[in-house]
Formats: sequence, C-alpha cells, structure tokens
Amino acid sequence: MAGIEWDDIPADVRARVDELVVADERLGAVRELWENGRDPRIGLNDCQDLVYRRQVALADRIRPKPKPPRDLATLIAAVEALPHIPDAIEALWDGDSIGWMTLLLAVTSAPRTEAGLAQIRHGGDLRLFNGQVPPWPEAQEATELGTALARHFGLPFFFHSPDAPELPDVRWWDTL
Repeated sequence: MAGIEWDDIPADVRARVDELVVADERLGAVRELWENGRDPRIGLNDCQDLVYRRQVALADRIRPKPKPPRDLATLIAAVEALPHIPDAIEALWDGDSIGWMTLLLAVTSAPRTEAGLAQIRHGGDLRLFNGQVPPWPEAQEATELGTALARHFGLPFFFHSPDAPELPDVRWWDTL
C-alpha cells in the first residue's frame, strides 16, 4: 500500500474520516482523506483502501442509511411527480467501486431525458467470488418493478441486459 498507514494521517482527519465511516458516508470519507490526508496528496486507491480498513475496524458502529422505498406505489408516485409522463420505463446496469447495481429510470425520447426512480443493489461484487450470483437479484427486482410500473402507465419496459451486468451500449431510445 505504498507505505501509507492510518497513523500517518493527521489526527483531526482521522477523526473526520471515522465520523463519516460510522455515518455510512464511504465516498465522503474517501474524499476527506484524498483532500486532507497528507501533503503530498494520497492516491485515490490508497484512500479507498484506508477507508475500507476503517469500515472493517468500525463495522459494529456503522449506522447504515435507510434504503429508500422501492414498492410499486412509491414508484408510481415518483413518476406522477415528474413534469411529464415518460415514454418508457428502462432498467440498466451501473457500477461503482463496491459492485454492480441496477437503475430504474423514466425516459423520454424527445428530448432524450431520464429521471432516476430507484437504485437496486443486493450486495457487492464479493458475491462473484463466493458463488452467490447468478442469478442477479437486482436484475430480477428491476424487471418485476419496471414491468409493473410500465404496465400501470401503459408504457414499454426496456432492459437491454437482464441476464448479466454490462454497461449499456443500447438504450431504449436507440430502439425507436
């Protein structure tokens, strides 16, 4: 890890990072380390590694953020709150340093716009190494919710790659 240890970080920065970790603000903790951890600046990968190690050390104190509701009634209300009814409901894969997730979107074709309705994640990519996937439960949930939501509004539902994570090269509006 290029010789950077937790004790090499100033005490006030360590305290702020720990506060962010306990508050389940992983990206904020990484940013705090990256911006204030040392001069010269610590590399981003080292910051992520240090924050991960703090997550492990503080695991029993972390207060996970509540997940926003993903029930059909909540999603219907979210679509109805949009400034216009969308042309379709779309699910697509996205990923970050934790792993894959599906996004449920309301999309329009002219102009090409999208409004996020839900982010669905059922675990990190460690599942790949311990044989827990496939099937991908986030894809199953996105398909079920997206289909029901589209049916409610009389819209098409589109999910280019429901069987395996991949970044989309085809979007709903590309199929018109």
